Amino acid sequence: MTSSRRTARFRLGVAMLATIAAAVILVPAPSSADPSLGQLNSQLSHERTRQHALSSSIGGLSRTISSLDGQIALVRSRENAVRADLARDRTALARIRVLLDREQRLVTVLRTKLAKAKTLLAQQLVSAYEGDRPDLVGVVLEAQGFNDLLNKIAFLRRAEGQQQTLIKITEAAKAAADNAERRLAKLEVIDLQATTAAATRARALAGMNALLQTKQNALAKARTAQRLALAASQARGTRLRGAITRLQAQQAAAQRAAAAAATATPTASGTTYGPSGGWAIPYAIVLCESGGQNLSPNSAGASGYYQIMPATWKLFGGAGPAAYLASKAEQDAVARRIWNGGAGAHNWVCAGIVGIT
Repeated sequence: MTSSRRTARFRLGVAMLATIAAAVILVPAPSSADPSLGQLNSQLSHERTRQHALSSSIGGLSRTISSLDGQIALVRSRENAVRADLARDRTALARIRVLLDREQRLVTVLRTKLAKAKTLLAQQLVSAYEGDRPDLVGVVLEAQGFNDLLNKIAFLRRAEGQQQTLIKITEAAKAAADNAERRLAKLEVIDLQATTAAATRARALAGMNALLQTKQNALAKARTAQRLALAASQARGTRLRGAITRLQAQQAAAQRAAAAAATATPTASGTTYGPSGGWAIPYAIVLCESGGQNLSPNSAGASGYYQIMPATWKLFGGAGPAAYLASKAEQDAVARRIWNGGAGAHNWVCAGIVGIT
């Protein structure tokens, strides 16, 4: 009897030691490859600080964007005004060019008339100088009667009137040509001023357009930069939270496994296997499920090293009513069939907890 009690106490001590060992194994030690929970929390805190700074920067950029929107609206308003002025100037320039063309044609006509009048006047003068200039006494003496005298006097008056008319026409044409040239000169000045003003406004419009485009590009770059920075920080934060969640899940699984191992009824064998126990599935899942022990059925009915449900045990060819009653070799064989190269990982809840799917 005493020997039996000592054996029971010994087995209980072994089970407790196995539980402690399982808990120690499950809690990952800090290393350069696998950061500890404290390191992950520190990194997450750093990312949150960075996100707060980015949020402040985004607020500043938003205010800048609002200011730029106002400036852009002002530039566009001025651009519209300049375009309207430019359209009016071009219309005025077109009218001036029409008038200029008309005046040029008029000058051409007047110069032609002036040239003809000068030619006719020259011909009259040459004819007068080449012939004998008649006087009144000679006309009276040479006249053949009174009617012939009147006709000759009328002819002389008409000839003198034609000469005077030619002189007046010539003078009027010359004055008209001078006036047309002066108007043409004024129109040329107006045309030049309008063209210069239009060119100046066109340059101003080009400058405003360039300024508007530059501000729009700066705005687009600022928005792109802030979105990329925020997205990158959020992605890092998400990854860190996922890593923390997985690590916490692993630690919680280890604690649950240790608690389950502490309260479980030891089997006849009472043997606990470590990482080198020839497991049919990843040891991390085994450690999470049973702590490497052949546990009796829990409240759900799962039992054995792999915590296999009775229905699943029978479905995959297990002998007997429950997994924990079979040898480890048979449990390994059934678990291997269930695992099926990883395709059956969903049959173990701990597979998702430890990040094996």
